[in-house]
Parts: sequence; structure tokens; C-alpha cells
Amino acid sequence: MDFGQLEAFVQVAAHRSFSRAAEELQLTQPSITARIKALERELGDEVFERSSRGVRLTNAGIIFLPHAERMLQMLREAKGSVEEIRSVQAGTLRLGSALTVSTYVLPRILRTFYSHYPGVEVIVYTGRSEEMLNLVLTDEVHVGLVRSLIHPDVETIDLYEDDVILVTNPDHPFAANHQAMIEEVARQSVILADRGSSYYGLINNFFRQAGVVPNVVMELDSMEATKRMVEEGLGIALLPRVCLERELNLGLLAEVTITNAPAINRQIALIYRRSRRRARTVQAFLEVLLSIYSEGLPGEATGG
Repeated sequence: MDFGQLEAFVQVAAHRSFSRAAEELQLTQPSITARIKALERELGDEVFERSSRGVRLTNAGIIFLPHAERMLQMLREAKGSVEEIRSVQAGTLRLGSALTVSTYVLPRILRTFYSHYPGVEVIVYTGRSEEMLNLVLTDEVHVGLVRSLIHPDVETIDLYEDDVILVTNPDHPFAANHQAMIEEVARQSVILADRGSSYYGLINNFFRQAGVVPNVVMELDSMEATKRMVEEGLGIALLPRVCLERELNLGLLAEVTITNAPAINRQIALIYRRSRRRARTVQAFLEVLLSIYSEGLPGEATGG
């Protein structure tokens, strides 16, 4: 019993005509007849009765029809799934990523994505979250990985929290107890992100809400440069945890808990155009992201 036999049977049953079924399937009437006879041989019973008034189902045909329709539907769905995988494997994904995400988070995401879809071409654009939002709105990228944004024309799916922590040189006095009060932190030489970065506003607001003014000695537009400055004892900094994994593991930097202030964090999200149908590559990427972050990977989240 094959797809062609089932398809011929269902079409003849629907049209009550061998000739109409042949037209619908773009086959000759003898081909339809041959398929029906082959099906009847396999079933061991006739499925149609012919008369001067046309074709009608036998009792066996009536019983078999819903099963045939379900089998056809399952076969079509299976074929569609295979075709979808093929189209994903050969597709393109244009991805916009906030700067810190692209450096410290995206490589791990893409490693997992490529393990499932090695044939997909991924084109990555990087910049600040607002810039990536504009690329999504103008359809220059399919999706963006940015800090969580609210916009009427984009769908936002929150993925994970971006934790920002205080780090110092291991020889700094704070490193001995791994804790300090916000007032003490503000009196130290503080290194901030540059004013164009969303981190600048986030951290500045953190000090403002605590009622203290930090002693800012530098503003840098590079996480890597900031870490090197802290390593050399030129200041302390509040940085996203994800960019500190290597330095903390090697003991090059020390994490310090601020005891009398709330933790600093924010949501990082996937965004895409609300009014656009998701391409198969986008759906595949979303499924990979949700599989990763449904497991709640600690310390693997950040923004730009």
C-alpha cells in the first residue's frame, strides 16, 4: 500500500468518479484504475461499486476511507517535515547582536545551533541594542539579541538575566572579605563604560538610587580594556558576569558583593518583527535558544 494508491482512493471517493480523480491528480484514468485494483488486492476486498449512476463506496470502502485520509495526512506531514529540515539546512539567518552578547554569549549559542543546522549561513551584525532594533525594524536582520525592549512593532521574548557584578584586583582591600558597602565603593577609583553604552546609564542609576556619587576616573568603550585596567590595579568596575568568567576562574580578578545595595541585572531578549512571518531558519534559531535557556544556564547572559 503506497501513497499513490491512497491518494487515488481518496480522490475517487471524493468525486465519485474515476475520470474526475484522474483529472485532479493529472493522471490517466487507466492509471487510477490500476492503483485502485492494487489497493483492493492488498485489502482483500473491493472498495468501490460501479453502476450506471456512477461510483459509490462499498462497506469496506466506507470503513477504510477515514483511515486512508489519516494515513495521507500523516504522510504529507512527514514529507513537509523533511522538506522543512532541508530548507533550514540550506537557508540563511541574518542576526543582529548587542556588542557584549556577540563577544561573550553568541559563540556558544552558534556552536549549539550549528550542531543542529550545519548548512545554515549565519550573517551577524553587531552594535548597540538600539542599533539592532533599527535593523530589525528595517528588515536588515531577521532577529536581534539585545537587552529587553518594548516596541509596538516587535515581538520580545525574554531569555535570561544579565547580572552585573563588582570586580577588583585580587590585591585590593575589598578582595580580602569579598564584600563592601556602596559608600565605600563610591569612594574608590571607579571605571565606567562610556556614556554611549547602556551600561553607563544602568550603573550610574545604581549609584544615584543609593544616594552616592562615584569617583569616576575613567570611561572606556571596551569591556576587555576595562578588565585589563582593573587587573593592573588602576580602578574597580561593575561589569557583566559573563565577560568575567576567565579572569575569575584564573584569579586575575576578584568578585566583591555590595552588601547594602540591590543586585544589578536586566533581561536580555530575542526580538523580531511582529508583522512578519518567521522564516524557518528563524524558527529553528528560536527553538535552539529556548532549549538552551530553558535549562537556566547561569552566568551565560549579557547585553549591549
